[in-house]
Amino acid sequence: MKMKKQLKLMTLMGFVVLAASITVSYAQQPEKKLGWSLSTQTYTFNRFSFFEAVDKTLEAGLNSVEAYPGQKLGGGMEGEMDYNMDAAQRKAILRALKKKKVKLCAFGVVNGNTEEEWKQIFEFAKAMGIKVINSEPDEKFMPLIGQLANQYKIKLGIHNHPQPSHYWDPKVVLAAVAKANSPYVGGCADVGHWVRSGLDPLECLKQYEGHLVSLHFKDLSEKSSEGHDVHWGTGVCDVEGLIAELKRQGFKGNLSAEYEHNWENNVGDVAESVKNFRAILTQ
Repeated sequence: MKMKKQLKLMTLMGFVVLAASITVSYAQQPEKKLGWSLSTQTYTFNRFSFFEAVDKTLEAGLNSVEAYPGQKLGGGMEGEMDYNMDAAQRKAILRALKKKKVKLCAFGVVNGNTEEEWKQIFEFAKAMGIKVINSEPDEKFMPLIGQLANQYKIKLGIHNHPQPSHYWDPKVVLAAVAKANSPYVGGCADVGHWVRSGLDPLECLKQYEGHLVSLHFKDLSEKSSEGHDVHWGTGVCDVEGLIAELKRQGFKGNLSAEYEHNWENNVGDVAESVKNFRAILTQ
């Protein structure tokens, strides 16, 4: 009987410890309570290697990344981030990330030019534990992408660069999404590029309701194609309004910080943006 009481007490203590750890996590990363992951798009640190970008991500207060193709790996590894890398290199990257307690949650912007390349991209994502692929695909591949997304149960977000790129207008993105005919395929909303295209990011985000799978998050200095990144909440992108809209939509998924300014020394800029973002969430 005494042994049972001790086991019960230990079990209760375990629940208390678990609850405390969850509380700490939500306090430090309030976005998780909403089902959001906040990452860096390692293009933010494109003057550095992938593993230097990972270290800078940790320094900025985040522990997940969206990798982009072509970045040198570093960290004692040869080669670059590439969906064609062999299994041994993939495993080595995952081991190194696990040691640093960093997740690779997304990959992009990446495109395939053939059916075989698209299959390789999805296979790479599966092997690396990637939850969302961000892309600007040729529309002729949308039915195939829908099939692959369903098969692998991996999301694909169509990303928008500024006009005159093909996907600058949300209407074009949504028309392409419809061709995929898959719940796993939607938009990757780059809110800063919408501003550079002369669009209202909040109105664009509303158009994506039910079809939003990921975001590249920014705030810009001015409403023009010349606007540069500034600390979130201090620019023209209406960060508070965007956060409120994401909550209203019940969005679940990844937001990647992509800070394309002060390239050589922007860790502090990302850290301040993350701080501002989390402060808005807890208001």
